[in-house]
Amino acid sequence: MLFVDEIHRMARPAEEMLYMAMEDFRVDIVVGKGAGATSIPLDLPQFTLVGATTRAGLLPGPLRDRFGFTGHLEYYGVGELEHVLRRSAELLQVQVSDVGFAEIASRSRGTPRVTNRLLRRVRDWALVHGVDLVDVDAAAAALDTYEVDRRGLDRLDRAVLEALCSTFRGGPVGLSTLAILVGEETETVETVAEPYLVREGLLARTPRGRVATEGAWRHLGLEPPEQGAPLGGPGSTASSPQASPSSAHSGRSASAPGPTTEG
Repeated sequence: MLFVDEIHRMARPAEEMLYMAMEDFRVDIVVGKGAGATSIPLDLPQFTLVGATTRAGLLPGPLRDRFGFTGHLEYYGVGELEHVLRRSAELLQVQVSDVGFAEIASRSRGTPRVTNRLLRRVRDWALVHGVDLVDVDAAAAALDTYEVDRRGLDRLDRAVLEALCSTFRGGPVGLSTLAILVGEETETVETVAEPYLVREGLLARTPRGRVATEGAWRHLGLEPPEQGAPLGGPGSTASSPQASPSSAHSGRSASAPGPTTEG
């Protein structure tokens, strides 16, 4: 069994070698350089290749088509994350109650890696505050200290939502403008914050830009704007174009280029 994590990042020369290994169970090793180079074939025992990636679209077509089966892994549920937490708590030698496990698991975004990271931070908080048994109150207080709320949103996630709702009345807002508002690079906002916000139904991507959903307003404790209210920032107004007398007489309406937004 050969397991390759983040297989989409594999170097091209390694991919070419892997093609031959997957099809013929052999690889050719080149020894030497130039005209004196020789190729030594090496036979391989039969093996099963398992590749893992979070960006399947970056896999080259020839490599992707050579796999006999493609599976999709779902995010973990709270109960499954509690099993992960119990094992990790034993390794870290920290005592956590059942409700404490549930509290940490509910803020872990369905990802064991995040679960273990939060558990270590809760452990640190408990050591500093002299807490022997981490219950639901202690777990909540520890995670609040690290700015992880009850839905798993961190400081960056909430900053994106607050910028959308408070500054632009829900959007739409271009990605670069949003990144400037929260003080991060566009790649950070797009790859770190947006995927979870979209999955939780708090943010939507549209051709005109990012838009906060009604759930985002509710999560921030704000009242969503009424239907048809002007968007784009406080103090903005909405107006309907009116045709001039000359254009109305000729049957044509006057038009002006509209504002552009970043995608």
